[in-house]
Amino acid sequence: MLSCTSVAPTGKGRPPKTSIIDEGTKMTNITVSIPDDRFAQLQAAASKLRTTPEELVRASIDDLLAQPEESFLEAVGYVLKKNAELYRRLA
Repeated sequence: MLSCTSVAPTGKGRPPKTSIIDEGTKMTNITVSIPDDRFAQLQAAASKLRTTPEELVRASIDDLLAQPEESFLEAVGYVLKKNAELYRRLA
């Protein structure tokens, strides 16, 4: 189950807010800014899979973290390199 709530930015240096879902699992909420066109693509992909964008993102994170460590690190490196310009603009 995905806990999905709007969370105001916590500001630099402050930890993200946490919440508890009904199964008793402690969850941390994060906010990720993405371009509107990418969000539209995420919504379309989620709709095709008959799920929500939040559930699709959570499943993707679960899949990524379940990969062997070497593959995970390669994927992280690829994503960071590919989005370096975006990260510079957001910093």
